[in-house]
Amino acid sequence: MLGHVSVTERRRRAYRSSQREAQASLTRQRTLTAASELFVARGYAGTTMRAIATEAQVSLPTVELLFGTKTQLLRAAIDVAIAGDDEPVAVLDRDWTGTALLAPTAGELLMIFARVVGPAQERSAGLVLALFEGSTADSELADLAAAMINQRARTAAWLINILTEKAPLRAGCSKDEAIDTVWILMDPAVFNRLTRQRGWTLERYQHWLASSLERLLINDCASRAATPDD
Repeated sequence: MLGHVSVTERRRRAYRSSQREAQASLTRQRTLTAASELFVARGYAGTTMRAIATEAQVSLPTVELLFGTKTQLLRAAIDVAIAGDDEPVAVLDRDWTGTALLAPTAGELLMIFARVVGPAQERSAGLVLALFEGSTADSELADLAAAMINQRARTAAWLINILTEKAPLRAGCSKDEAIDTVWILMDPAVFNRLTRQRGWTLERYQHWLASSLERLLINDCASRAATPDD
């Protein structure tokens, strides 16, 4: 019958479509990996789209088709680095937040948080610093840098909202100050200096972040009550 497509042909088309999708995903991942390595090694200004294409072993038009501009490629690389994958799910909408909400003490909540922040910093700190470096001379990058700074503040506010349900803030520490404390300790420059310049391991950074936040933010009595074995 005219226009009839056999089952075999439908399967063949589905297979070819699946192959194309897999190849496109691989190309995207390879390009993001190449871009991340070059942005960290050379900075934003020293990295070109052509260099990224060469490193990824794809054509320049392919990179431009996938990501558009260098700024958009850096944004995608940062998003993937922070989340750890290319899934379109915000960090605060992921499964770990449910575990954090159920943490029985402030100290356990802060350790859960630090164990999420640490690997995210390890993957993304160099890229975010490249963004900040490039933002001084590029208005589009400046907007992206501002968005990153604001997102860090929203994450800090989320943590403080949950934290204050489990323990009171120390005397004299306002909620705004607590948010700013989390915000500054999460700065990628802090992670970069401690791990790359001072030789800290990821594990040491995570324990330092959790313990520093507890000492700076939590009421002394509540903190001791939450950690009776210390």
